[in-house]
Amino acid sequence: MSTTALEPIAHHGAVVEHNGHHGEHHGGLIPIAPERQLQFNRLGMWLFIISETFLFAGILIMRIVLGRNEDGFTRPELSQSLGLLITSILLVSSFFVNRAEVAIKHNDRFQFNLSTFLAIVLGLVFVGGVVYEWDEALNHFKPDGHIEGGLFFFMTGVHALHVITGVLFLLIVFFNGIRGHYSSKSHWGVESAALYWHFVDVVW
Repeated sequence: MSTTALEPIAHHGAVVEHNGHHGEHHGGLIPIAPERQLQFNRLGMWLFIISETFLFAGILIMRIVLGRNEDGFTRPELSQSLGLLITSILLVSSFFVNRAEVAIKHNDRFQFNLSTFLAIVLGLVFVGGVVYEWDEALNHFKPDGHIEGGLFFFMTGVHALHVITGVLFLLIVFFNGIRGHYSSKSHWGVESAALYWHFVDVVW
């Protein structure tokens, strides 16, 4: 056997080893490094967040243009304390999401699972609060009765839908966390879920 049988040689820019087999350098896919893939994932997520920002900006502009009344932008018949309560619930849930992300970065699986679970519960409580707010609002105006009523139900409905999406996202992360799919070095699912949840929190 020749001493050069296993020595690599350059062939059309690729390295091929003479071990009796031809190197797979024609038509093959070049694997992407994990760090590079993470950069692509983050870019894609931020582009998605930006597109969602335009959606909520459009809704806000519509509210300003069409929904202003003689009393300003508030509806005195709606419970302001209820609105403050459900807003506070969402803010606290965002705290637990951040806590979960920090925990997994330190491989603290117990705190990660606990914080994610609490964020999910608070997210569901928030949705329940919005539904209760709708029930209260229906005693004063209907979605199709006045433009302000339509805007109220539309805006809160769109946001509640995004929160429900975020809760589903967190549920996936939670069950993956229980199975041990995340670590301090590999937790993109956690990072993306946290980014989405914080975005939903901010636009509220």
